[in-house]
Amino acid sequence: MKVAVSSNGKDLSAQLDPRFGRCAYFLVVNPDDMSFEAFNDESAAQGGGTGIQAVQFLASQGVEAVITGNCGPNAVQTLSAAGIELFRGQAGTVKEVVERFKNGHLKPTNEATVDSHFGMNAEAGFGRGGGMGRGMGRGMGKSDIQTSRGMRDATNSGGKDLADLKHQADSLNKRMKEVISQINKLENR
Repeated sequence: MKVAVSSNGKDLSAQLDPRFGRCAYFLVVNPDDMSFEAFNDESAAQGGGTGIQAVQFLASQGVEAVITGNCGPNAVQTLSAAGIELFRGQAGTVKEVVERFKNGHLKPTNEATVDSHFGMNAEAGFGRGGGMGRGMGRGMGKSDIQTSRGMRDATNSGGKDLADLKHQADSLNKRMKEVISQINKLENR
């Protein structure tokens, strides 16, 4: 079986990229032996339809499941039509999320977490606030955490167990420390 993970890097220790259609890379992993191939997301720079193009590419690679953070409605429909299972709302390293998949801790869904064209012009992980806060927004953008609707869905459906939620919290805390470190470096220039 082949599982695709949206990734910020080219190896299993890379962080999952929360953006499906506009991720930096796709790692196509065999969960049985953890062998993998890394692919640049060639559709990420397109103006629109990136999720659909990403699904078409992954289907051509024989992928049977996708693990990501957020996924829009067009990509969700295309994944369903291609017979590819979607596991969204994830965070952590590629290796961690594939291990959770392998151990049966992830539940498939056919629901989007973001609106159509959500990722256009967004920077990974940062809000796009237009106020007087020097463009920092509220710190973390929707692309880096689940939307409140997505979190409600997970809670109401019982789709997340306590261990998964604790793991997501740990991953978000690590990411927050990285962001704060980057902010401090920029402020001290």
